Amino acid sequence: MRILIVDDSKAMRMIVARTLREAGYDEHEFVEASNGRQALEVVADEPPDVVLCDWNMPEMSGLELLTCLRGAGWSIPFGFVTSEASPHMRAAAIDAGAMFLIAKPFTAQDFQDALDPMLA
Repeated sequence: MRILIVDDSKAMRMIVARTLREAGYDEHEFVEASNGRQALEVVADEPPDVVLCDWNMPEMSGLELLTCLRGAGWSIPFGFVTSEASPHMRAAAIDAGAMFLIAKPFTAQDFQDALDPMLA
């Protein structure tokens, strides 16, 4: 499985990848993008199996990325990994087509709870 991690913070992308490994996904391939525009290029070049994306980023937000992907017909499973975890934000994420929202700070169990049902 190819997992695209999208976050404007290199440190956060590394933390997400490390936590995914701790959650048992260490055999999967991780690719990274630093914003939504770069993520679109990654998807076009070699589509991932899952996108894990921050909400607030320069150039293109996570919500704009998700809207763009869905508008172009991509059905790649998409989840947010963000500090934006209010009920309103969760509803906006689901309404836009996200499968889950993991709030920062997160644990390996949070990723297992979100990803395992998709992999079953």
